[in-house]
Amino acid sequence: MLKVLIVVLLFAVIISLFSGLFFLVKDEGKTSRTVNALTIRVTLSVMLLALLAYAVVSGQLPINPSPLR
Repeated sequence: MLKVLIVVLLFAVIISLFSGLFFLVKDEGKTSRTVNALTIRVTLSVMLLALLAYAVVSGQLPINPSPLR
């Protein structure tokens, strides 16, 4: 369940990124939709980082310190 939530947040960040690009090209800086898309993207990224930190600290997402093992 946690990994699904991580993937959903990643897709939401990517969608927000491309919506900001679309608004930047379409509106040519006349509206604040680009800033709103950036705000949403930053918020989603902070939520994603917090979720990843929680998953690592709680042990639900193990970190492999040596990939050669």
